[in-house]
Amino acid sequence: MQQASSVSTRLTGLVRRAIDRDGGWLPFDRFMALALYAPGLGYYSGNKRVFGTLPVSGSDFVTAPELSPLFGQALARQVAQALDASGCDEVWEFGAGSGALAAQLLGALGDKVRRYTIVDLSGSLRERQQTRLVGSAHKLHWADELPETMQGVIVGNEVLDAMPVQLIHFDGTKWFERGVVLAGEAFAWRDRATDLRPPFDGPFASGTVTEIHPQAEAFVTTLAERLTRGAAFFIDYGFPEAEYYHPQRSGGTLMCHRAHRADTDPLVEVGDKDITAHINFSGIAVAAQDAGLEVLGYTSQAHFLMNCGVLELLQGADIKTIANTQKLLTEHEMGELFKVIGFAKGCDAALTDAPLGFARGDRTHTL
Repeated sequence: MQQASSVSTRLTGLVRRAIDRDGGWLPFDRFMALALYAPGLGYYSGNKRVFGTLPVSGSDFVTAPELSPLFGQALARQVAQALDASGCDEVWEFGAGSGALAAQLLGALGDKVRRYTIVDLSGSLRERQQTRLVGSAHKLHWADELPETMQGVIVGNEVLDAMPVQLIHFDGTKWFERGVVLAGEAFAWRDRATDLRPPFDGPFASGTVTEIHPQAEAFVTTLAERLTRGAAFFIDYGFPEAEYYHPQRSGGTLMCHRAHRADTDPLVEVGDKDITAHINFSGIAVAAQDAGLEVLGYTSQAHFLMNCGVLELLQGADIKTIANTQKLLTEHEMGELFKVIGFAKGCDAALTDAPLGFARGDRTHTL
């Protein structure tokens, strides 16, 4: 506990110095980047055990692969189709967390995968991944940066939502960018006039605070430019643009998570809790298309997993697995909030004409 307090104190000091260097005002996306990724101090780059099913484990939230092994086994069927259609034998996973999804994919895909590359900013998570995946060590590779070119199938579960966002506020007449200042010993909000705008015409109610996602879109653009042949699948919570910027969502989507509880104040307990925002999937799709990827489909997690045969996989499963898998599918749990979007480049028609995961319930028309 004393060590965690020391890390938090050092991170707070780092943020304070960054505010001072920026003339007393730090844009929120830079604040979020420091809080999550400051080397050795940030929420994801430190030594926290963030993933787990219960708070007693010291975790803050649970992801789909942690809930049920059938998540990865179902996803593996779509990955297998994409590997065959691209003629590739490599999988790239971004933000592999505890290694649960990698273990499930490697176990289900077997000899279809020659090389499994993990890109993760956290050194402590890399250690957990290495321990969990020791049986597949001959296939594993960890990358600190992207190569100039890559091929294979990319997967990212809850990766885009952890990328820093810019916060903007509408006062009924003008838009302002929201940043962080010092207020004595605490952090506080302060707005500045800006040319930033949502990628949507509105209307917007006075007092609206929302997010824009240049970093997530730039990330997808970079992947698209460097992927010479293959596919990509991202699973995350979010909406199409018209839903994301709906007038009733005037408070935005920014959330924090600690000990399996959610709150909306990222300016306290800095480094000790997750900071996240929902995804504007329309922006992600446009960025990918503009950089040369074809959109394979966009649908809810429930539809995607059922299209990939998760109900068949449930046959003969134990009660715990059945109950946890239902959480991945039911509308009031993760089934509707989470979405899946898929992209491809240089793949044959077996994938592009009939992608398995989007066979029913495709919502690409809503993007």
